[in-house]
Amino acid sequence: MAGGFWLVLIVGTFGFVLGLILNHFLPLFLRLGPVPRGSFGWPILGETLPFLKPHPSNSLGAFLKDHCSRYGKVFKSHLFLSPTVVSCDQELNYFILQNEGKLFECGYPKPIHGILGKASMLVAVGDTHKRLRSVALSLITMTKSKPEFLNDIDSTALRILHSWKDKSQVIFCQEARKFTFNVIVKQVLGLTPDEPQTSRILEDFLTFMKGLISLPLYIPGTPYARAVQARSRISSTVKAIMEERKRNSGNSRRSDFLEILLRVNNLSEEEKVSFVLDSLLGGYETTSLLMAMVVHFLALSPPAFEQLKVEHQKIRSMKQKDENLNWEDYERMEFTQNVINEALRYGNVVKFVHRKALKDVKFRDYLIPSGWKVLPVFSAVHLDPTLHANAFQFHPWRWESQDQMRKNFTPFGGGSRCCPGSELAKVEVAFFLHHLVLSYRWRSTDDDLPIAYPYVEFQRGMVLYLDHCSI
Repeated sequence: MAGGFWLVLIVGTFGFVLGLILNHFLPLFLRLGPVPRGSFGWPILGETLPFLKPHPSNSLGAFLKDHCSRYGKVFKSHLFLSPTVVSCDQELNYFILQNEGKLFECGYPKPIHGILGKASMLVAVGDTHKRLRSVALSLITMTKSKPEFLNDIDSTALRILHSWKDKSQVIFCQEARKFTFNVIVKQVLGLTPDEPQTSRILEDFLTFMKGLISLPLYIPGTPYARAVQARSRISSTVKAIMEERKRNSGNSRRSDFLEILLRVNNLSEEEKVSFVLDSLLGGYETTSLLMAMVVHFLALSPPAFEQLKVEHQKIRSMKQKDENLNWEDYERMEFTQNVINEALRYGNVVKFVHRKALKDVKFRDYLIPSGWKVLPVFSAVHLDPTLHANAFQFHPWRWESQDQMRKNFTPFGGGSRCCPGSELAKVEVAFFLHHLVLSYRWRSTDDDLPIAYPYVEFQRGMVLYLDHCSI
């Protein structure tokens, strides 16, 4: 009996490994047509490890630099256990993004589905994605200029900065995450920082985030397994809040995302829970990282800091002493927008996205075979000196003449999967900057850089040395 078990285990393991090896090499021998040049690398692993090798996010990294010089801006590789076409070409990237659902679809690795959930807008395709996106767009349109939302951002920013008054230094990434989490949990779930549910959700959400960027092994105790469990706990918490809201629906005067979601009839309960998690994820991690990028690059560009401060002094001079910022103030922040756009271009919060070819796709003189993964690399286009003058410099003034809607600037993706919450993120960063530049000057160490793993992170959390100042 024991011998039979081991035989089945050995045969199963051998079959699994053989399948991976065939998956790796078979595409090389099939007559697929003129696929881009490139290398598949090692069996099974392919070139995934060198592709993921950490490097400053405002650089291409050794892998892309080497492969683009050897094979051109479009090349084949074997990444994330799949034959892959990597695109560092702005025309092909734009073509991929504009043909979502026709020639290409979202193709994130299966372990990502396991942790985000099948109903997540980040991995959903087809009609499910359209329904979720439609709800997201309507919610954001209703929210972005709403006085209550803008007042929450303003007051949260002031509360964070007030906590610095006796400090000479702060770890900014921690402060940025605190700010964005407090804003988004209030807007999505109507919870304040002082409520017990908020701290529980934050604790589980931090575990969830660590697992999202970990090795996807579902073994008890691993970050991935803990993240799946944390997602389950967050889901239970959100469902409990939803049930409580339903019971008190007649007395509720709330206007947060969840209150509106409960009245949406074309989403299942699981889709609503996933929508909440997606909102927390987008409003927490990527927005806080964008804030950190802006503050980091401003520390290295005194002229940009000075012009930004003048803009915000002018806005503040038009308001009463403790008057909150509003949407009209945001629209006056023209140089602020230039600074944010340049941080997005130069810092590259999102390096690339995962897509899959739904059919054989002919582009120029080469073929992208059906079923192959496709990785449009946004950072390569953002840092291409043929598309952006002085591409490897932080220069916000370029946006005075450069159209941010061009094909060579896609920090939030594009097409039907363009991030619906991009404007909310910019509002949060702009309002926080308003109070920051009027209250402080700062400096950071030259070696604490934003590093792409490929997710972006400051190695030491970006320590800021503060100097208090008055308006």
